[in-house]
Amino acid sequence: MKRLLILLFAGLVLAGCATSGEDPLAPKTVDSVNLKKYQGTWYELARLPMYFQRNCAQSEAHYTLKPDGNVLVLNRCLTADWQWEEAKGTAYPQVPGKTDKLWVEFDNWFSRLIPGVAKGEYWVLFVSEDYKTAIVGDPSRRYLWLLSRTPTVNGVVREELLSKARQQGYDTTRLIWRATDTQMAKTSN
Repeated sequence: MKRLLILLFAGLVLAGCATSGEDPLAPKTVDSVNLKKYQGTWYELARLPMYFQRNCAQSEAHYTLKPDGNVLVLNRCLTADWQWEEAKGTAYPQVPGKTDKLWVEFDNWFSRLIPGVAKGEYWVLFVSEDYKTAIVGDPSRRYLWLLSRTPTVNGVVREELLSKARQQGYDTTRLIWRATDTQMAKTSN
């Protein structure tokens, strides 16, 4: 039993060493995000497929900076049958004082059951100087969102966002694009 505990402890220590420090293969984040400028409404232009957004035709995120420096998160999703689904949570820096890599923890039954475990990584990979477009992902490249302050962007901006995502190693051929209001109207008829 003692030998098993020593092996288990040694394994945990080695695992901790293996994940410490920066991963040179991980996507590169922006140096810093001005959370005051970042707050407000962002429209999802496109995303990589993910289970929790499987029914979303249009999505938007509303961020509000709190006095403690954390960010209130309200994600809204309009389904194809015109129903709004919402998720509320809090975003906070993974490293105190750094705003490019955040944890997002949503208020749901699981996070209330096991606090601190159900959190996702929110890495800001790009934000335009005027804070009108952004790219957000995670270090595994499983999640990606192309965001804008408006529900649509012109073709030049769209291609710039796609190019920046591809440069970071994301597969943009799998993106799910925001449904237009016209597309939504057609599906409801």
